[in-house]
Amino acid sequence: MASVMWPPLRVGQGENELVIRVATADDIPTLARWDVDPDVIAATSDDPNAKHAFDGTNWPQEIAANSDVSCYYIVELAGRPIAGMQVIDPHLEPTHYWGEVETGLRAIDIWIGERGDRNGGHGARMMNAVMAQCFADASVNAIIIDPLNSNRDAHRFYQRLGFKVVGRRFFEKDDCLVHRLTRQDWEQRHGA
Repeated sequence: MASVMWPPLRVGQGENELVIRVATADDIPTLARWDVDPDVIAATSDDPNAKHAFDGTNWPQEIAANSDVSCYYIVELAGRPIAGMQVIDPHLEPTHYWGEVETGLRAIDIWIGERGDRNGGHGARMMNAVMAQCFADASVNAIIIDPLNSNRDAHRFYQRLGFKVVGRRFFEKDDCLVHRLTRQDWEQRHGA
């Protein structure tokens, strides 16, 4: 089984360097702060009364459970945490959030927690680095994502990265628009 837990990824240099590293217990206060950010909540929930982006998430348990099938990452810009990511093997991860899916997939969640770092190109850099890492594993055939159906900005963002719409799907109470990026589409875009 190939792992979704990787050594730190470095993107860029100097003041613009992003480091994508496995989240640790030291990151829990930052994750908890981002969890109550109104913009992060709006990107993850259509519930106007939601108080948390990731309702019911116990960050100490989630971080302690990082594994080869589900791993949270912190993204740092020049040493300062700006974003979180989660990468899972949706076929094997224990919650079966994605239901019954085929092998050879990865699913990615991304959120930029720091308001001043949004809309600065960091999300695309983060996603491209993590997508490259996913496809470096020859067993990975595609990456899937599930932005809210109402989050048109996210749809445009992912489609610019090459993801194609699969269709609407409800994950519990969340109305999502599932997207997929195949290895073939990735390789065509990146000349592999």
